[in-house]
Amino acid sequence: MSDRAFNTTPLRFFVTGTDTDAGKTYCSSALLRGLRLSGLQCTALKPIASGVDADGLNPDAKTLAAVTGQPTNVVNPLCFQLPTAPHLAAQALQQPLSLAVLEQLLPQSDSQLELIEGAGGWLLPLNADEYLADWVVRHQWPVVLVVGVKLGCLNHSLLTVRELRRAGVPVLGYIANILNPQLHYLAETLDDLSHRLQLPLLATMPYAPGGADDDVCLQLATQFRLQLAAIAKSI
Repeated sequence: MSDRAFNTTPLRFFVTGTDTDAGKTYCSSALLRGLRLSGLQCTALKPIASGVDADGLNPDAKTLAAVTGQPTNVVNPLCFQLPTAPHLAAQALQQPLSLAVLEQLLPQSDSQLELIEGAGGWLLPLNADEYLADWVVRHQWPVVLVVGVKLGCLNHSLLTVRELRRAGVPVLGYIANILNPQLHYLAETLDDLSHRLQLPLLATMPYAPGGADDDVCLQLATQFRLQLAAIAKSI
């Protein structure tokens, strides 16, 4: 594992999910809130997204921007109108996606931390040969995995963690995001996730359509900072 991700300003980290609707933005915004409440300067970047609302902006990017105070088009510099796989939208528009394009989207920033939120899951295609994951591997950014807790999440999370480990990126831990509070054997599912993933649990996020409260955000930020410090010391 390279230490180059820990010798940059801002210190960047990457949030991925077990699938498209795992709750990355909900958890990312909660983590950003917690970090800012802790007194840290933290910005957000969602480099590519697809799907816009009535004002032509991506809803997830707007959520992140509302926390950090950045302009939405700074948080999300590349957005496709149709809510579809970004590489397919890019092909239709003859606007190819590549690692080189992503490099151009990295902003200059004087913040202490920058959260980079992916689109879809870990192996999101950019083109016929490259994946969004390749960008994370290139920079060795620490990764936070959002597990959307629902039926099927054990398989989704195990497959994702296997790929993260195969890629050799530092994994800070996972967030168990409860998508269905009525899930049969919810407590047992959470225990099984912990046993099988063998990763630090940063938080179990309650089902909260109105957003997480400040205490939950602060607890998540505290665990995140502990794991970030632990990984930085180990390299």
